[in-house]
Amino acid sequence: MNRCKKSKPSARLRALGLLALASLACGGAAAQAGSRSFPEEARRGVLVVTQPPEVRLDGRTDRLAPGARILSTSNLLVMSGTLVGQQLLVNYTRTPQGQVHQVWILTPEEARERRAGAASNGGLSMLPAWLQAPTPATDNGLTPYKDLPPYPGPQ
Repeated sequence: MNRCKKSKPSARLRALGLLALASLACGGAAAQAGSRSFPEEARRGVLVVTQPPEVRLDGRTDRLAPGARILSTSNLLVMSGTLVGQQLLVNYTRTPQGQVHQVWILTPEEARERRAGAASNGGLSMLPAWLQAPTPATDNGLTPYKDLPPYPGPQ
């Protein structure tokens, strides 16, 4: 004796389910195909994770804020421990206390976008200044080279 009637889902419910499934499929494709938008206060920099939460940002020691988020080029969350020693061109924001709060690892297309920061060359060169070609030395006349002792050579 069945007291509960088994009903089939109505056409309206099935339509809503298909609509939800289609929006999920389109939303994922749009997120992958489109470019990300960054907040106006985001700055550009070169990030090297040294020992989490310690990082080097544009050659200076810095610290990740508690709950800091690092997003990969595909907008997925990345743990800072997996990035130790890698040199990455990023956009980042800071907390009011000055700690690095949110970090976006940039794709080459995003790196071409102009953004304020230490790497203000538009991101065309990911290398920090100390790895780029050195500028030729010029003599300003203040260094007394003639007074230096001769170099003794390797010992």
